[in-house]
Amino acid sequence: MQDRASAPAEPPERGADAAFATGTVAIVAGDPEARGRRTAQPTGFWNLALVEMWERFSYYGLQAVLAYYLIFPVVDGGLALDPTVAVSIVGAYGGCLYLAQLLGAWLADRVAPARHLVLTGAIVITCGHLALALLPGTPGVAAGLSCIAVGTGLLKTNITSIIGVLFGGWPRGARDAGFSYFYLSINLGAIFGPLATGWLQSSAGFHWAFGAAAVGMSIALVQYVVRMRALPPETAVVPNPIRRAGLIAAVGWGAIGALVLGVLIAFGVVRAHNLSTVVGIVIAAAAAAYFTVMLRSRHLERAERMRVRGYLPMWLAETLYYGFYLQLFTTVPLIVSTRVDLDLGGWTFPEGWFAVIGTVALVLVIPLVAGTWKERWIGRLPPIQKFAIGFGGIGLAYLLLISIVFVPGRNVSPWLMVIALVIAGVSEVFVGPIGFSVVTRIAPERFATQLVALKILTLGAGSTLSAMFATLYTRLPEQVFFPVIGGGAVLAGAVLLLAARPLHRVLGTGLTSDAPSGR
Repeated sequence: MQDRASAPAEPPERGADAAFATGTVAIVAGDPEARGRRTAQPTGFWNLALVEMWERFSYYGLQAVLAYYLIFPVVDGGLALDPTVAVSIVGAYGGCLYLAQLLGAWLADRVAPARHLVLTGAIVITCGHLALALLPGTPGVAAGLSCIAVGTGLLKTNITSIIGVLFGGWPRGARDAGFSYFYLSINLGAIFGPLATGWLQSSAGFHWAFGAAAVGMSIALVQYVVRMRALPPETAVVPNPIRRAGLIAAVGWGAIGALVLGVLIAFGVVRAHNLSTVVGIVIAAAAAAYFTVMLRSRHLERAERMRVRGYLPMWLAETLYYGFYLQLFTTVPLIVSTRVDLDLGGWTFPEGWFAVIGTVALVLVIPLVAGTWKERWIGRLPPIQKFAIGFGGIGLAYLLLISIVFVPGRNVSPWLMVIALVIAGVSEVFVGPIGFSVVTRIAPERFATQLVALKILTLGAGSTLSAMFATLYTRLPEQVFFPVIGGGAVLAGAVLLLAARPLHRVLGTGLTSDAPSGR
């Protein structure tokens, strides 16, 4: 899923030593090789990993049932919104969440310490889930989603940054093992969150499901507060503090932006049905600004500039891929709520559980891929060709759903959806991790953080695209929609295959080997 990839696979190295613990014996960091021989993780690591697990529990738990809450009739506990409005809200929410992560990273670099931003983010996220659980109707949705998007922006990038600090000076193998545990915590939250909220929504109602997400985030908040003092002192420092005049200017620009948005809303230019489009435009502008700053920088060498240019088509491709993939939270709920028979021998399959199928498939496949990838031909493929395989997989998932056309009413088997979602989940192995691998390899040293930020923006842009695709589902016959989406994905993969050789050459410009590694 989109947020498992949001932490860079290779965290930044930080300088100062910190205290670490093995069992009950505390040691002072100073000998990286000695640290590498120990099996324990740095002091504070498990606290952060569990905070991340509960945060992902609440996030994916909400995502699993959000669209159903917006479109279900009032008698079933929903808001009965028009489907196009509902998917626009879901898409915009995802887009804003990833935009907010850029804000969180900037604040940590210039304004406030990372550890304090994580705390603030956890508080704001908890308030958002409580608003959804306790406030009925659209006020609860507006307040809740706004808080969760902003809070996640403050928490997500900075908790990853702090873990990078914890592993500063550790051997690469120990650091990679630690991040493997961190990814495991993310996956556990992404699996158990939808399972819990999906079951509660099906058996007790939406607000009970939102309450479960609030409880999960509350546990994360309490746990973080209790152990926050154990974090290393570097996490309480602002690396590049902004001057007072700069801060005033930043606040002023933020106020102007909020005022402009308020005026656009007041005059009906920005409305619920086009919210995802507006957010998508903002993301596109942000991405264009990032690319422009990098490509026009005098500090880039010619080879570095060539690699950044070569990454632009990959960025667009990954954005398109996530537009297809993240329909898991937009189009899929529309299909499930109107076409799928959820009765399995007297037991009702919870709607929210469809959101976890792809994640489970991904978790099961990754160890197999990691174990055999380097020795097989598929592991030696350049990243562009792996992207093409991912597009082929997601396209196959939608083409499989063409069979829905031949089933009238709400009689489609849930197992058909399960198979399609498994295929979609497996396809992400060839895109998300590979994109991060490419970015960490080709990024100019001066702009490494910015290129990772651009990679993260593919998820936000993809979220807004997924809302547009879902809107197409409401307007096109199914016999047209599924061939268009599935065929479009396969066609995109074919285009990537045709462009693989020149892109591969450009991405490898000036590097020690002839290609960026996707392994």
